[in-house]
Amino acid sequence: MFSERLKELRKERGLTKAELARELEVKNQNVIDWESGKCGTNIPTLIKIAAFFNVTVGQLVGSEHL
Repeated sequence: MFSERLKELRKERGLTKAELARELEVKNQNVIDWESGKCGTNIPTLIKIAAFFNVTVGQLVGSEHL
């Protein structure tokens, strides 16, 4: 699941939610909402997040088939 994987990747990098938001050029609330599962994000942002963490979009959303 995206929310769990995002949190895991962020913590592996030793980043706070605010730091990740700055890196991705999004609002801190976006990261909070994504990690809580309150909302998802659009495809361009998923691609940006995946590139930042050097993972595939499939790995980010929990599907190796993507």
